[in-house]
Amino acid sequence: AKRLLKAMSDYLAAQQAISFAYDAVLEVVTKDEQILALASSGTVTLNRPDKILATRSSGFADVAMSFDGKTLTLLGKTLNIYAQQDATGTVDQLVDELRKHNRPLPAADLLLTDSYEALMQDVVDVKDLGSGVIGGVECDYLAFRAKEVDWQIWIAQGERPYPCRYVISSKFMDGEPQYSIQVRDWKAGDEVATADFSFEPPTGAKKVDLKNLEGADELPEHFQIGEAQ
Repeated sequence: AKRLLKAMSDYLAAQQAISFAYDAVLEVVTKDEQILALASSGTVTLNRPDKILATRSSGFADVAMSFDGKTLTLLGKTLNIYAQQDATGTVDQLVDELRKHNRPLPAADLLLTDSYEALMQDVVDVKDLGSGVIGGVECDYLAFRAKEVDWQIWIAQGERPYPCRYVISSKFMDGEPQYSIQVRDWKAGDEVATADFSFEPPTGAKKVDLKNLEGADELPEHFQIGEAQ
């Protein structure tokens, strides 16, 4: 299992350009222990080491993010507002910066230069569970246990071992909610369309501070985060 995960990590790190579409589900647990699944879809285009575009659409948010190695921009399309921040550095550094603002990139750990090291932190148990099929693609199915989460990954078999599905379970939270992301339309290298990573504000768009960027969160506005976990 470790060998297969390392092969995926090495393959991803070797790709200077990557693009894919995804479908994600974030589970939340209500105070009366009902599990609700918030579904979204989006796209990611990555040019190493320091450029990325990402979109996320759900029933309550339509967000676009761009990073050109110098500036991070988040656009809330529904309200036509955007926020910018100086963020010179690599995509790896951007992942850390976005986590500080609780606005993580989709499948962020998989986008890092060394995804193997990030994924294997605190892992205490590893399983190779054979094969599975995701979106018509035959995959190696691996399961891992860490101190605070369990996670599973399905990796495409063959010469392009890209991640097809990634699921994280928060085992110490009530209801053990999951976050899952399923990848489709994978492209790498010359297959990736040329992208413009700079940002041009839409007509009439209003610039706001990052902390005031409404309508861009992973949770709807009428959801209120409680104290219990």
